[in-house]
Amino acid sequence: MSWLRGTLVAIVSFAALPAFAGDIASVNPIGFSSDGSVFAFEEYGIQDGSNIAYSNIYAIDLTNNTFLPDTPVRIRADDDKAGLASTRQKSLNQVTKIIQQRDLLNHPGEIVAFNPISQVGVDGHTLSYRLHKVQPAVGQPYTLKLEELDEGAPAACKDQVPTIKGFRLRMTEINGAKQDKVVYEDGHVPASRRCPTGYRLGGVVTYQIPGGAVVQIALVLVLNPSTQGSDGRWLAVPIKP
Repeated sequence: MSWLRGTLVAIVSFAALPAFAGDIASVNPIGFSSDGSVFAFEEYGIQDGSNIAYSNIYAIDLTNNTFLPDTPVRIRADDDKAGLASTRQKSLNQVTKIIQQRDLLNHPGEIVAFNPISQVGVDGHTLSYRLHKVQPAVGQPYTLKLEELDEGAPAACKDQVPTIKGFRLRMTEINGAKQDKVVYEDGHVPASRRCPTGYRLGGVVTYQIPGGAVVQIALVLVLNPSTQGSDGRWLAVPIKP
């Protein structure tokens, strides 16, 4: 089974890229363990400036919000002649055992909301969604808001920005009822995020545990300054309303 799912063939019009443009990674949910305790996803793309392909795979233990052993996997091509497909395959090969042991491909979950940075006319910090993508709709909406938090820039960032950003996630609607519940908040911006200047609430993935609850994952895009604009990388944050 190809983990890349399928390929859409379309006729597209090509527009010139701007002279300076940051590298916003694409995100690909891989799947959940059957009991909903593990979630894995890939981010991938071409690095700005160098034109080097990369693929990073994260497998998260949702019970304590930590990475599984031997992850994340981070693969960067040796040069700009190596294709994105081969780079992604290398990262996939390194997590094949985890994917098989956890049976992730049989439990892909559902992308119930998606808000890419290219979307216009929408609030990049708010998503409203239902837990399942069915028609007629089942259940009432959930609304999730991202709030950015200022933090003094560490020494490694002061040459780039005076302050960095953390974030919190707040549920303002749960199953159709108004709420005001913080479901995640940074205590301190970890060094692994480098020098974040902003965030975008990029999507929500859900998974129905057989006979159990619905697991919710917020996909948060982290923006960092780069020589070409802003780079974007992904976080997966468990939501427990």
